[in-house]
Parts: sequence; C-alpha cells; structure tokens
Amino acid sequence: MAEGFLMEVCVDSVESAINAERGGAGRLELCSSLLEGGLTPSLGLLQVVKQHVKIPVYVMIRPRGGDFLYSDQEVEVMRKDIELMKSHGADGLVLGALTEDGRVDTELCMELLAAARPLPVTFHRAFDVVHDPTIAVETLVSLGFQRVLTSGCDSSALEGLPVIKRIIDQAKGRIIVMPGGGITERNLQRILEGSAAQEFHCSARSNRESAMKFRNTCVTMGATFSAPEYGLKVADNSSYLNREDPDLPVCLEQTVLVWIPLGFLWLCAPWHLVSLCRSTRVTNKHLSKLYLCKQFVVSLLFLTAIAALAVTLGQDYGPSKDPPSTVKNPGVFYANPVLFAVTWILLLLCQEAVRRREGVVDSATLFVFWLLLVLCDIFPFQTLLREALALGEVRDVPRFCLFYISFALELIALILSAVADVPLEAKEVAKKNPEAGAAFLSRITFNWFNSMAVKGYKQPLTQEDMWELNESDSTAHINQRFQHFMESELAAARVRFQQQVKTKTAKNINKVRTEASTNDLSNGLGKGVSQNMLMMEEKGTKEDKKKKKKDKKEEEAYPNSWLVTTIYKTFKGILIKSAFLKLLQDLLSFVSPQLLKLMISFTQDSSRFAWEGYLYAVLLLVVAILQSLFLQQYFHQCFVLGMKVRTVLIASSTMVFSSFAKLIKSTVGETVNLMSADAQRFNDVTNFIHLIWSCPLQIALSIVFLWLELGPSVLAGLAVMVLMVPINGLLATKARKFQVKNMKFKDKRLKIMNEILNGIKILKLYAWEPSFQTQVEDVRGQELKVMKKFAYLTSVSTFIFSCAPALVSLATFAVFVGVSSDNVLTAEKAFTSISLFNVLRFPLAMLPMLIAAIVQTGVSKKRLEKFLGGEDLETSTEKVCLLCQTHFYTFGYMWLQNFVFVSTVFHNIAHMYLFVFASVSLDIKPGRLVAVVGAVGSGKSSLMSALLGEMHSTKGFINIKGSLAFVPQQAWIQNATLRDNILFGSPCEEKRFQQVIQACALAPDLELLPGGVLTEIGEKGINLSGGQKQRVSLARAAYSQSDIYLLDDPLSAVDSHVGKHLFDKVIGPNGLLKDKTRILVTHGVSFLPYVDEIVVLVNGKVSEIGSYNSLRASKGAFSEFLDTYDSVSFTLKRENSIRRSHRYVLNPVLFQFFCSVLFSSVRLRKNSSLRKPEDVGEAKKGQRLIEKETMETGKVKFSVYLQYLRAMGWSYTIMVFVVYFIQNIAFIGQNLWLSDWTNDAVEYFNKTYPAQKRDTRVGVFGALGVAQGVFVFLGTLLLANASVAASRILHSRLLNNILRVPMVFFDTTPIGRVVNRFAKDIFTVDEAIPQSFRSWLLCLLGVLGTLFVICLATPFFAIIIIPLAIVYYFVQRFYVATSRQMRRLQSVSCSPIYSHFGETVSGLSVIRAYGHQERFLKHNEKTIDENLKSVYPWIVSNRWLAIRLEFLGTLVVFFAALFAVISRKSLDSGLVGLSISYALNVTQTLNWLVRMTSELETNIVAVERVSEYAELENEAKWVTDTRPSEKWPEEGRLRFENYKVRYRPELDLVLHGITCDIDSTEKIGIVGRTGAGKSSLTNCLFRIIEAAEGRILVDDIDISTIGLHDLRNRLTIIPQDPVLFSGTLRMNLDPFDKFTDEDIWRVLELSHLKGYVSGLQEGLQHEVAEGGENLSVGQRQLLCLARALLRKSRILILDEATAAVDLETDNLIQTTIRKEFSHCTVLTIAHRLHSIMDSSRVMVLDAGKIVEFDSPSNLLDKQGHFYAMAKDAGITQQYTTAL
Repeated sequence: MAEGFLMEVCVDSVESAINAERGGAGRLELCSSLLEGGLTPSLGLLQVVKQHVKIPVYVMIRPRGGDFLYSDQEVEVMRKDIELMKSHGADGLVLGALTEDGRVDTELCMELLAAARPLPVTFHRAFDVVHDPTIAVETLVSLGFQRVLTSGCDSSALEGLPVIKRIIDQAKGRIIVMPGGGITERNLQRILEGSAAQEFHCSARSNRESAMKFRNTCVTMGATFSAPEYGLKVADNSSYLNREDPDLPVCLEQTVLVWIPLGFLWLCAPWHLVSLCRSTRVTNKHLSKLYLCKQFVVSLLFLTAIAALAVTLGQDYGPSKDPPSTVKNPGVFYANPVLFAVTWILLLLCQEAVRRREGVVDSATLFVFWLLLVLCDIFPFQTLLREALALGEVRDVPRFCLFYISFALELIALILSAVADVPLEAKEVAKKNPEAGAAFLSRITFNWFNSMAVKGYKQPLTQEDMWELNESDSTAHINQRFQHFMESELAAARVRFQQQVKTKTAKNINKVRTEASTNDLSNGLGKGVSQNMLMMEEKGTKEDKKKKKKDKKEEEAYPNSWLVTTIYKTFKGILIKSAFLKLLQDLLSFVSPQLLKLMISFTQDSSRFAWEGYLYAVLLLVVAILQSLFLQQYFHQCFVLGMKVRTVLIASSTMVFSSFAKLIKSTVGETVNLMSADAQRFNDVTNFIHLIWSCPLQIALSIVFLWLELGPSVLAGLAVMVLMVPINGLLATKARKFQVKNMKFKDKRLKIMNEILNGIKILKLYAWEPSFQTQVEDVRGQELKVMKKFAYLTSVSTFIFSCAPALVSLATFAVFVGVSSDNVLTAEKAFTSISLFNVLRFPLAMLPMLIAAIVQTGVSKKRLEKFLGGEDLETSTEKVCLLCQTHFYTFGYMWLQNFVFVSTVFHNIAHMYLFVFASVSLDIKPGRLVAVVGAVGSGKSSLMSALLGEMHSTKGFINIKGSLAFVPQQAWIQNATLRDNILFGSPCEEKRFQQVIQACALAPDLELLPGGVLTEIGEKGINLSGGQKQRVSLARAAYSQSDIYLLDDPLSAVDSHVGKHLFDKVIGPNGLLKDKTRILVTHGVSFLPYVDEIVVLVNGKVSEIGSYNSLRASKGAFSEFLDTYDSVSFTLKRENSIRRSHRYVLNPVLFQFFCSVLFSSVRLRKNSSLRKPEDVGEAKKGQRLIEKETMETGKVKFSVYLQYLRAMGWSYTIMVFVVYFIQNIAFIGQNLWLSDWTNDAVEYFNKTYPAQKRDTRVGVFGALGVAQGVFVFLGTLLLANASVAASRILHSRLLNNILRVPMVFFDTTPIGRVVNRFAKDIFTVDEAIPQSFRSWLLCLLGVLGTLFVICLATPFFAIIIIPLAIVYYFVQRFYVATSRQMRRLQSVSCSPIYSHFGETVSGLSVIRAYGHQERFLKHNEKTIDENLKSVYPWIVSNRWLAIRLEFLGTLVVFFAALFAVISRKSLDSGLVGLSISYALNVTQTLNWLVRMTSELETNIVAVERVSEYAELENEAKWVTDTRPSEKWPEEGRLRFENYKVRYRPELDLVLHGITCDIDSTEKIGIVGRTGAGKSSLTNCLFRIIEAAEGRILVDDIDISTIGLHDLRNRLTIIPQDPVLFSGTLRMNLDPFDKFTDEDIWRVLELSHLKGYVSGLQEGLQHEVAEGGENLSVGQRQLLCLARALLRKSRILILDEATAAVDLETDNLIQTTIRKEFSHCTVLTIAHRLHSIMDSSRVMVLDAGKIVEFDSPSNLLDKQGHFYAMAKDAGITQQYTTAL
C-alpha cells in the first residue's frame, strides 16, 4: 500500500471544487454535469474555480455523452476547446477516443495530444470499454499519455480490482494507472491494499445544488491522505467536519457508534441476569402480547445479525465467478454481526428477567439501550442513503438491505420498550395508582400524573380522588424499615452511653477519694454524719459554681448520635440515587455557558459553516432537556425522601402510645411539637441535603471556568460575593431577633384568643368582649410594629441581594479592563462570565441558609433522640407472665405482693411531686366487689394506675390473671359515634348492646340525642354532659366482657338517683357485672354496705381490709372516714385528683394552640365514624354536631385579590408596580449597555482602548446596577408598609366580627377551626402573602423583560411567543387548579393526625388497659397515609409542572439560538450573547412565575378564609337606641310568656312554651334530669339563644328590645364551670377597671378569699395561669362568686354553681348567697337537691316543659316528679324540716 496517495476529485461547480480542496484533494478534474453525459465545462467555470483553488485543475474534454467515436465536426469542437482551456490556465486535460473495434484511436489521440502540449494529459474511462486492456496500455505509453483512469471493468473499481492490479504490474511506472469509479470511504481501504496504486479518482458532482457534493466522495476518508507532488498533508478528521455538509468517518460509524449502545447494555445486563437467577421458581406471570412482540422483534434482529455474518463469509469464502481475490472483507464485518448476535441473545434473557420481576412494567436500562442504538444508527443511516443517491446506485445491496431492516426493527423495539407491560393482576393496582403502571418515559416526564391534573382542572379534587400510595411509600412499610435499623443503632448508642456513664462514675469516685484523703473528715464523722452525706455536702458547694456545666451535661444524658445514621441506613438507596442525579445536573449546568461562548464566537465569524450554529442550538436544547430531566428526578427523589423522613418521625413519635414512660417525660404539647415542627425541619433539610457537597462543587467549578475566561480579575468579583456573606449573616441574625420577638407577640395574642374562645360563653354572659378585644388589639399593635421593622430589614437585605449581581460583574469587569489596556471585553467573555456568575449565585445564596437549617435541625435531632431513645415503661403485668401460669387461678384473680411504686405527678409544671407508695399487699379473689376508700390524696387513683402498670415499681410484683377494663375518674370519650365509643373496637351484638344501654341509664339520653346511637360525639365529648360521658365510659367497660373491672370513682359525676341506678344495674351484687372481679374507688358511702370487701387507704398505705360491718366495728380509720362524710349522702369530686389526672388529659389550650399554629391545620372531620347500618337510612337532621369545614374549592375569585389590594391601599399598590417596573428597565438597560460595550472589542481591534471610553463604560454599567438596587429597595419598603396596613385591617375585621358571632356558631365549630383563622391564616396574611406577591411581581416583570430583550435581538422570536404563551397558560392553569386543591387537602388531612394523637394520649391509660394499642397505632398509620395521599401527588404535581415549564424554557433558549443563527449576518455578537444568556435564565424564571402564581393563589386563600369569618352573621346589636334606665332592673321581676326556643333553625324546640311569673326577691330552684332544658332557660335570659316564639319580660321590659350588653350587664350568673382567664386576679374580677381596690377587697372578704389573696406576694396583681390552673377548683368557684358580688345586680342565676366543690366550700358559698343576695331574685339550677330545699319555689322541668312549680314541701307532699328525685337522693320530709 502506498505511503501517501493523491486523490483526484471530479467536480462540477465552484462550491464542490472549494470543498474538495478543503477536504484534502490533490487535484481537481473539472467537468460539466454527469447527468448530461459529462460534457466539457464552460470557460467561466474554469476561470472562477482557478480564482478560488490553489491545487491543479484538469479539464475534461468530451463533447457529448454516449460512445467514444467522434465525427470530424466533434473533433473540431474538441480542438477548439483544448486551445481555449490551455489559454485560460487549465493545469492539464482529460480526453480519449476509441475506434469502432474497441481499440485506442491512435491518430485522433496524437492530434489531440499535439494540441494539448505542453499540458499533461490523462486518458479517461473510455479505457474501461477497450477490447484488450493489455494492448491499450502499451499504446497509451507509446503515445505519451501521463496517466490512465480506469475501473478495470464497466462498473466499480472494487470489482475491477484484479484487472487494475494486472495493468499496474504491466505499466511498471511508465504510465500512472489511476483507479476510479465507485470509490467511497467504505471500499477505498481495500482498493488501496489490493492495487498498490498511488493516485485515485473519485467523484463529487451533481447537477443540482453542489451542497450534495462531499458526503459521497472518498475525500471523506481523510485520515492518511497526502498529495506528494503538492505537499498537501491532511492527517486528522477535520476534513469530515471542515465543510458545508459534515459527516463522520465510516470507520467511526462502524466501530465506536456500534460499541456505545452495546457497551451500555453489557454493563447493565448483569443486574438483570442476577434477578433472573434469583427467581428460582418461575413465576407463571401472564405472557402478554407486548412481551411476545418484544421477544419476536429481538429474535428477528438476531436473524439479521446471523445474515450479516453469512453475507461477509459468502463474500470472502463463497463461490464466485471472478478469480478468488486476495483482498478480504475488513475484520469489522465479522466482529459486528457476532457482537450483535450475542447482544440479542442477552437481550432476550434481560426481557424475560424484567417480566419475572414483581411489580415491574418495563425497564429503564433497556429503553435507554434502544434509544442509544437508534441514535447511533442514524449516522450510518444517512451515510448509506446519501452515498446511494450520489452514485445513483446501491453498491453493497445485501448489507444495505440488512442495515435498513435492522433499523426498522430497532425503531419498533424502541417504541415497544416505551410502552408499559402491565400484567393482568396489576391492572387493578394501576387503576388505583397509575404510577404503578407507568412506563419509564412516563415516569421521568411524570406523564402518569396527567389524568389527575385534568381532573383537578375540571372539578375540585376531594380526598376520595387521591390515588392509593405505592407500597414503598406507605407508613407501615417505611416505619417497619426505620424501626429495624433504629433497634440496632439505638442499642449500640445505649451501649456507648452506658460506657460513658461508667467511665464518668469511675472518674468521680476516684476524684472523691483523692479529695477525701486530702481533707480531714474526722469532725464530720464525729458528728455521726455518714461519709456519703458529707461528700454530697461538699460537692454541693462546688456544684453551685458548676451549675451551668451540669445543666449542659444533664441535657446530654441520653443515648445520642443514632438518629441520623438510622435515617441514612433506612433511605440509603434514595440518597445515593439522588446524589448521582444532582452530580450530573451540576456538571451539565456548566455546559450551557461554554455552548454560549461557542455560539457567540460562531456569530462573530461569518466564514464559519451554518451547520455549526445549528449544532450549537440543538446542543443547547439537548443539554437543557437533560439538565431538566435530571434536576426534576433529583428533586422528586429528595422531596419524597423528605416526606418519608417526616412520616417516619411522626409514626415513631406516635409509637410512644405503647410506652407511657416517654410521655411522662414530655408533655403532650412537646410531643405534638416533635411530631410537627421537628419532623417538618427534618423534612425541609432532607429536601436539600445534597447541597452540602453540591454548593462547594458548583462554586469551585464556577471559579475555575471564570478564571479561564477573565484570569485573576475574577477574584475581585469573588471578593464582593464573599463580603456579602457576613453582611447577609449580620442581617439574618438581626432578622432572627425580630422573628423571635414577633413569635412572642404572636404566642401572646394567640393565648389570649384561645382563652377568649374557650371562655366565650362567659365573656358573652358578662358582656366582657370589649375589654378582651382591646387586649388583643394592643398585642397585635406591638406585633405589627415588629413586623414593620422586620420588613424594613428585609428591604435592606433585598437591596444588597439585588445589587449583588450588578456589583459582582461590575467589580470583575472593571478590574479586568483596568488591569491592562490589552484586556478588551469581548461578547464571549462578558456573557459567558455573566452566565457563570448566574450559576454561582444560587450556591452562594443557599449555603448560609442551608447551614442555618442544619443547625436548627441539629436541635431537633437532639430533641427527637432524647424522646425516641427514652426507656419504655415495662408493664408490670408483662413482667409476671410466668407467675400467672404457676398459680392456675381462674380468670379475674389479682395479687400484689410487697409492691412499692412511684408515681410522678405534674402540677403547675414548675413543681414536680413524687408520690411513693409504701409496701402494698392485696389478694383479690375472682368475682368479688372490692371498694377502695380513703381521704383525698390517699392514693386511690394511684393504686388504680399501679394495677394498670402505669407506674414504676421499685420492688415486688403484681400478678393479674385475665383481661382488664378500666373506667377512669374523668371519662375519656373519642370523637366518634356514641355506638363506636361503647363498642370500642369490639364486634356489635345488638342484644348485649341494648342490655348495656339500659343498665347504664343511657336509653333516655338516646331519645334526646338527635341521631340516637349514631350521634357523633364531638372532641372530648363536648356535646355530652359530665354525667353522660361517665355513663358512656362505664357502658364501654360493661360491653367489653373483661374479667377484671377497675372503676375509678365513676359515680361521682352523675346525679344521685342515676348513681343508685348504675350501682344496682351494673356494678353492684345484682348488676350486669356481678360475676366479674370489680375494684371500685368510691366516695359514695351509701354503696359501701353492699360490697364484699373494703380496702382503706391512708397516705399511700393499706390501713385496713375487711367487710363493711367488721371495719365499722373495729373503730379504725374507716369509721373515722364514715363519721366525716355521714352528714349528707353525696359524692365528692376531688380537686387534687382532678389535678393529678391532668397528666392523662390533654391540656385543651396547649393542644388547640399547637394544632392551629404548628400544623396549619384545617379541622375537618371525616364522616367515616358514621357507619350506618342499612336500616337506619338517612342520618337524622342534626345528627352531626360538627359540620364539615367548608373548604373553598375551585379558582380563587378575583374579588379576593381586590379585597387584599384594597386593604393595602390603591396608592401603595400603584407605586409598588411603577417602582418595580422602573427597576426592570434599569436591569435591561444595564445588559444592553454591556452588549454595546462588548462591541468595542470589534471597533478597537488591534488599537489602544481609550481610558476615557473605558471609564464611561464602567461608570454607566455600575450606575445602572446601583439604580436597580435602589428601586428594589424603594419597592420593598412601599410593599412593607402596604402589607402591614393590610394585615392590620384584615385582623381587626376578623376579631371584631368573631366577638359578635352568636353562641351557636361556637357550639358547632371546633375552637381549633377559629384559632386557625387567627393563627395560620393571619400568619399567611402577615408574612407569606407579601413575600409571594413581591416574588410574583418580580418574576412577572423578569419574564416580560427577557422576552422583550430576545425580541429586540431577534425580532423573529415574536412569532414563537404566542404559541408558547398559550401552552404555558394551559399548563399553568391545570397545575394551579390541582396544586391549590391538593394544598387544601393536605392541610385538611393533617388535622386528624394530631387530633387522633391528642385524643389517644388523653385516653392512653384506657387504651392500654383494654390492650388496644395496636388498633390505635394502625389507625394512626391510616391517618398518616391519608395525609400522604395528598402530599405525594402534590410533590409530583410540582415536578409535573416544572418539567413542562422547563421544556418550554428550553424551547425559548432553542428558538433564541436558532434565530440568532438564521439572522447572524445582521446581528452583532453582543446582542446574541445577551438574548441567549437571558433565555438561559428564563427557564428558571418561568418556573418561579408559575410557582409564585400558585403560591400566591394558595396563600390568598387565607384572605378568603379570614373574610369568610369576618362576614359571619352577627348576634343582635350590643347597644341599641332603646336603652333601659341606669337602675333597671330595680325590682327583679321575671315573666315568661309562652316562651319557645330552639338552638339552631333546623333542630327541634328545646323549650316548649314556658309560661311563669317570678316575683321580686323570690328564690327559685330549677331541677330536672339531664337534657330537660335547665341550662337552656338561663341561656334564654341572657339571649344566648333567641326566642322562636313568646317573650321574656324583666321589670316589664321585653328583653328582646334592648341591646345585648345593656341586658347582660344587668344580670349576673355564677356559671357551672368556673372559667378564669390568664392575667391578674384584678382583671379577672373587673376587666374594665370600673371598681376601686376597696370594692374588690370587700367582695374578696365576702367570698372568703381575702385571707388567701392577701397572703400572696402580688396581692390583687397575682398572675392567674391559663384557665386558672394555679388555683384550686374551689378557689375558682369562690372567685366567680366574688365577680357576682361585685356586679350587685338584682337578678342572680346560679348554674349548678357548687357541683364541683367540696362540702366546706359549698357551705361557704350557700351562706354568702343567702346573706348577700337576700334582696335579689335568685334562680338556682341544681343537681344536689339539698342545695335548693330552702327555695321559695321549685320548678321541675321535663323535656322542655314545666311539669311542677311549687314550694319544696308541697311538691314532696304531691309525690310527683320531684318526690321521686328526692327519694333517690335520700331526702325525706324530715330532712327538709331539719333544713
């Protein structure tokens, strides 16, 4: 083979000639169109070609096509042509002629050669048709031809290779034999090897556009071409690209492009094969049609590979007509078919592996393989096509056909692999969860979400529309994994912790020993002080100094550093996957600036080929799409990870249900806080956790690239950026201080609000609303002040942040041009740098935020580790399981031996009491009724807790044989139907159920309840009276059929006659539970004679045990107890016990507060608890107490936006718009200035850049940058003022209205719902809306600015804007509708998690007693899953949107680049740089705009919700024009005239036509059983409910005609529940400061509180805790009495005022009332009949009617309703006489 060879190229146009030279041709043969027979070219063509090329040009002389026999006339033409061409600079000629018998026409040739001298002449391809080539060669040598062109036959040179070889051997260098004809890059190698020729000829002609030229020439072969005579060397592939229509070398197409896809598949195959080997048992999954098609296509491809191999073998070794050739096919023709055949077999196995894998519908790797294969095959596809078109024939037909068949099959396979193969059994799952049946393409573009987006657009989504969760996302699955890792990690942490403790202890002992040896201890010991004691004393003095250190250590005294590793291990897969995606995305983000640079340099050089520009445009598109796909997948993974982490932490927090000990350590509020705030923090941090390494990586790469662009001057810009960090840090700390302050005011305001709402009834009864309204307004004022300061601070930081990019680029460019006059700012440098600075902005802004977030999460981590790592409470009953079996007692046996236990009691949080039980031994036989009695605080409830295993035992054991049921002292009621409350998870047996209802005296109540047993009971049993709650609690126990019943004083909350009924029918010796073991804590002395055994407790010790009579006789503690309480038979509620039981009962205020503030919750109760039996039919009217919260649906009305703007003030709004608009103009101006600046590089090329011009450029650029900052600052300031004004107006409207709403509203609306308006929604109005409004405005202007600049640079772009805008609008509408509704569902479904948790915690002891922890945990998982069902699609909806918008953004970039290429002749490079760098930013801005629009719309919902409650219907006016006289009512007469009333319009009447007269100073007792309408009567007096018919007259004035405050101020009530508000004692008595201190001290004295209050340090200024927690129940009741005394009104209502106090307090109150209110009309509603036996008259109500109304003695004589009640209460005629 020749070392170097010369390539002669036949061309027919100027362009093809130039390209041939560029491609490396050594000589040109110029001819006219081949299609017309290859005529001699025109003289003009020769002249122009000679001007443009430097290589020799030979001219073809041939007058026509066809044969080579010429007439005389034709010969004459040829002679003239030769002369002409010679004279016009041809470097040689190509000619030839033959005789009729196929020999060389010697005569004619001699004549033509003579004419051509001295030019060298080539004999053309006429040689191919000569009769005998051997003779012809000798003839040509003798004639003097320099070379002969031949293909050795009448077709291609490859087929004539043997002949060519023979001629070359014969010529022996006397004449140059030049092979030609059908030479392409594919066969050149073989012809080179086979012929050993030194010159070759190929063609690049076409009579159409000469652009078709080069692709089909051998010049594309390139690599080692040289033209020895002319020294032209081409030794690289640039010859393929350095032309108008570039191509890839065939050798590259045949090797590298084949290996890339195959290599990818081979790398991925092991993963598939492993799973194939693993599934040993073949799953007989259905063979789908799709699967069979895929396998069939691959089998066909396998056959094509075998066929290709066969073709090659056939060509090389098969029979042939020609003599066997020494030249074989190249190795690649063997290697490729074999590689493909193996690959196809591998692929068949992979597809089978995919089919067998559970729950897999397609394979991502196989799809990517097919995609790569098709993309790589596109190159040979067009190479072959273009070659065939150029040659006008197909050279290698078999391979040509096989390639196109394979390509078609590959395309089919690609399409098939993009379709999901959902097996039949999975189709149902895919319906409920489309993601499960989504193919790879659909998964990466989130197409499977389309149906939800469309549905959400058409109609508002509901919880029922949410799809099922993936198995891997469900709470149960995630939690199980987490718990698995947590066990091992926590165990290891505990071991570490114990070792630390051991080493610490050892150190301390050594230290103490050394101290002891140095100190003289003798005198200490002399006094008989134990050594330990002494050491403690000594240590004590030192400890004072070390107190802080000690506190710190105490904090860390728990196993730590295990949570993060557990989370990492649980979610390792997602973390690694997302990290990989992030890395790819980060690297790709640096490709765009480099492409931009290439693009700019392309537009600057007009000689560059257009295809380069198109390539860059397409590359920009591809890079952007890939970046978008990677980024969105990364975000999706991270957000799902965040969601899972949050879920796991919430679920783990709720696992404490089964461990009471942890709860004792942390209050419910803390736990709820852990569940919400701390879990949310982890969620937020995990969303962006990869930025820890990604930010530094991005910063480093940006600096490297910038350094390459601008050299060391980058450091100036970087310095500015670094300087920004501490300034931002300083502002952030300042802002945090304001935030803390703000939160304090918020808390304070919400605390007052909460109290107002909890005590709203009292406020209304006392007409105290204005006082509390002022309190709230004051706090709100302070809050808004801080908010304004915070907003101003934000403006400063915004100013700095918006100046930053301008200052950074200013510093960099100024230093760059200032350092040296050689440095000229070119468009490439400027715009590449700017896009790099843009990349750099994000990590620099994020890093400090991320670090702050991580620090905060560190705190959360500690809290969670402390909470989750606490020791569980080992239930004592579990401890003694073995003992159970050794005794073989029947069920119901209990046995305590030497049991010592400790109870921790919280009171007032500040103090902690320990209750220690001394050794208690009890032995209770099955089936006995044991009463436990003792004074208040003797430990009765603690004994119950001990039996339940709720206390720590320090010694001894409990042995309980059988199941437990527990009735706590304060009934725990679930928010469910009454039936569900009683069944408590047991199956319903109607007969037993009815028995229990009857026994527990619930039948009459069921008649009153609107929905019977299906009535929904509100939170904490809100719509049941205390007695009803207690009876439901008892019914639950009775229904449970347990073996042992622990009854903690269940009879104290019910009326005496009901108590008697319950004892007889349920608890007593003849009751429902007569065969069970019952332990009854009681104060009802009347029941004691009927019990089997009595246990008397005194100060935590069992003082005596025995039957009633034996204990009575023994005259011990028991008979003392009886003597104390024998005076009256009644039940006593014990305040200490109530206080102690607070650890079971969720503090309502705390709970509401956390619920509302922390979980942005919308209270929404699902109607799931109302499982209706078929026969019940439609639920009765009013059956639901709490209606579903109205959740706004659909698009937020425009009027809501207007309402907010109106609240801001129109002048502010317009100014904000204008200022931001000017800022945007400054921004665009700055960039246009920069683009103009870069044009100086062209203008001053190779000249000195004038310093003055440089300074102007830098100055104006800087000024425009600062102007932007100033305008942003102004805009933000204006917006801050406007939004504070809006906040003030909206809040005061809301507050004003809520206080004027009728009481009915509060009865039917959970407090949380109202608090939510004041907490979450006002918070949104205060902070979120201004923020999102500003961002939205800036984004909108940013997008408009970008589009403007692109249109300015490339006006064509305007055409594209409209379709893009339409698509954008629709995507955005679809998204916003769906996303908004999902946000609503999310907040709605969040509430049940916390509600259920709070409810569960408050009933923990009950749940544990019944052993229902598992059921509640399962329910909890279900509520979390319900929440996740709306969280997950919301995450997906964001990605769905982002990927679509980013695709639109990439189209903007693509079209900006495309139009820049199209109109590059008219554009300057500065504008191109500007428009593309703008376009690169638009993707993000577009995305933000939709996100902000959606967020603004989501947030504006808060305004909608606030105004919903600000427009509720009000009660009557507080003050009207008709006002009673100052002294009214002077006498206090009352008159009811046919008075009817109902609570809500749709409900039945509560009072049915009450008519009665009550005279001045009469004392009236009102009695009746629960639900008779006693309280309703008082509500009517105060117009809490308005009359349906009839009227009430007070001193002859109809109360409905006067203002509510006039009425309520003149009446006084001492309510049933003593409600106090946090604040001073004085405020609680006199909120309006109407009375003097003397007045107040006087009433305190009368109410027996003077001694207590004067003993307090602050006296009247003593702070009362929330709800009066720091006062006893009795003291609270006395304070309410003091309020009444202070008001001195003529009518007093006592609403069961002494039901909750002990005898002594009761006595005090009664005495005071008799004495101080003797001149008043007094109405007393009573449970305890003895308190009204001295009334003038008694009114007996039943079902809303007066049934008896007379003096007590007359009523007793009558023996009617009243007599029956008195008899049950043990009151007889003698008793009344005694009274």
